[in-house]
Amino acid sequence: MADTILTSEKSSSSSSLNPPTRTVCHVCQKQFSQYTCPRCNTRYCSLKCYQSHSRSCTESFMRENVVDEMRHMQPDDETKRKMLEILKRLHSQEESDSMEEEIDSMDEDESTLSEETIQKILSGGQVSFDDLSAKEKKLFQRAMASGALSKMIEPWDPWWLKPSARTICLSQQGTQLVQPLDKHEVSVPPDHDTESSESTEIPSGPETPLPPVSKLSSTEPSPLLVFHLVDMIYSYCFTLRLYNGDWQSDALGSAMMALSVSAVLGQGGQPESVQEAVCYCLEQTCTSYKHMGGLQFGLAVIDDVIILLSLGGSALICSLCDLQRMIQAGERELKSEKTKNSGRVETRRKLKLAERKIYFMMCWVHEQLGEAWSSAAAILKAEKLSYIDYGGGKSYVKMEDKAESRSKVLIKEME
Repeated sequence: MADTILTSEKSSSSSSLNPPTRTVCHVCQKQFSQYTCPRCNTRYCSLKCYQSHSRSCTESFMRENVVDEMRHMQPDDETKRKMLEILKRLHSQEESDSMEEEIDSMDEDESTLSEETIQKILSGGQVSFDDLSAKEKKLFQRAMASGALSKMIEPWDPWWLKPSARTICLSQQGTQLVQPLDKHEVSVPPDHDTESSESTEIPSGPETPLPPVSKLSSTEPSPLLVFHLVDMIYSYCFTLRLYNGDWQSDALGSAMMALSVSAVLGQGGQPESVQEAVCYCLEQTCTSYKHMGGLQFGLAVIDDVIILLSLGGSALICSLCDLQRMIQAGERELKSEKTKNSGRVETRRKLKLAERKIYFMMCWVHEQLGEAWSSAAAILKAEKLSYIDYGGGKSYVKMEDKAESRSKVLIKEME
C-alpha cells in the first residue's frame, strides 16, 4: 500500500495498521516537507522555501542569532583601548577637515591682503584693524577664532624666571647699581651674549635715589602694606602675562588692566590680610577675565608673585618701577588724545593716584629687611595651597564693605 499524502498541518500517528504519512511542503506544494519552522510550525522542504515562507520569521531568527553571537564576544581591555584611540583619531580628523574646508571655501581674494595694505606694511607703517577691508577683517577674525594667530606669536618668558633675575643688585639709595654702557665703550665676548641679553630684559630700577618714607608720610607706615604689595605685584604680573611681556604696545590699555585687577590701585582698597588681597585679584581674574584662563591662570600668576617675593627687595623694586613706567606711559597716551570728556578726566585722576601709590611702595620696600620677603612668600604659598585644597571656594569680602567699616588711615601724606 502506498504512503498516505497529507496536505493539512495535522499530524497523524502511525501504527502497524496505518502506514506513516508524509506532508507536502506548504510553501511550494511540490515536494514533501522535511522541516518545521520553530516559530510558526509551517512545514517546508528546503532553505529556499524557508526564506520565502515568512519574512518576520526569518528576520527575527537572524537577528536573534547575531545578538546571541555578540553577547558571547567579550572584548578585552586592549581591544577597547585600540577602539577608543581609533575613535579619537577620527574625531580629531573630522575637526581638522572641517576647519580646512572652511578655510578653503573662502575665495582667493579673501585669503590675501589688498595691495594698499601690503604697501603700507612694506613701507614700515603700522596697520590697525580699522585699516583692513571688510574681507580682511572677516579673515582676521576667523584666524583669531581658530587660534591660527596665537601660533604665530612666540611665547614670552617672564624676566623673573631667568637666572639673571637672582643677581639683581641696586645701590643703597635704591637706584640702578650698574648703568648700561655705550656699545663703542665696551666689547662683549661672544660667550657672554646670552647673559647680557638676559640682563637687558630685566627692567631697570629707579634713576633717582629713593627718599625715606618719613619724608613722604607724616605717620608711621602700616605693617599691612605687605598685603598691598602682594596686590600690586599680582596686577603687574597679570598684565605682563596677558600682554605677552609687551605692555608698550598698548600703554593705556595695559595700565587700565593693571588697575582693574588691583584693589589698591583701582578701587582704593586696603586689604588687611593675604587672603583678602588674593581674593580680590582672583575674583577679577575669574569674572572680568574668565576667558583668559580663570582660576588656573590666576593661581599661575600667584606663583609669579611668590617668585618675585623670593627674589628679594631689588627684584620687587624693579617690578614696581616697571609698573610705574607703565602707568606713566598710559598717562601720556591719554593726554595725547584729542577728545575730552568726564570719563577721561576720571581715568587720568586714577592713573595719577596709582602712580603715587606705586612710588610710595617702592620707597617702603627699599627700607625693609630681606628676611621679610621670604616670610611673605611662604605665607602666600600657603594661601595658594589652601585655594587648591578647597577648590577656590573661599569667601570674599568686598573692599568697599571693608572701607566703610574702617576709620583709620594707613598712609597720610604730608602737606
